[in-house]
Amino acid sequence: MDRIDASLIALRRILRATDMFGRELAQSVDLTAPQFRVLQIIAGNESCTAKAISQQMRISQATVTSLVDKLVRKEMAVREKSLADRRQTNISVTAKGRRAITEAPDPLQQRFVRKFEAMEDWEQAGLIAALERVAAMLDAEDIDAAPVLDTGESLTTS
Repeated sequence: MDRIDASLIALRRILRATDMFGRELAQSVDLTAPQFRVLQIIAGNESCTAKAISQQMRISQATVTSLVDKLVRKEMAVREKSLADRRQTNISVTAKGRRAITEAPDPLQQRFVRKFEAMEDWEQAGLIAALERVAAMLDAEDIDAAPVLDTGESLTTS
């Protein structure tokens, strides 16, 4: 097998792993990976704003609003006016949302994070450089992407 085939196979394995995780997540708790990540962020704080989620995920506030809308429709999150500042809307997780978090399969990105953190600093830097190079080779440097491993729907429509 030549290096081109080996690299394409590795890319395909990554895509398949993210796709399989997305399907598993959808079947188990009826959420996409971006929706699940937003739910995790909300649950990790007592409550938070769309702006705070947007900053943490490094995606637009409009995208976060769309994701939160879906969580609210699924009764996994609620929006409430802030008692401290009535202009601000806080988002909180519901009991149904907390159940989804505990029932969901181990998120792919958390598996990645555990293994990535176990690597030496020089290995991490090399891997980041290689992944950034692959993104550039695919003309994907300017694509809006959150730190969520998902190949399903785009973030704005999920």
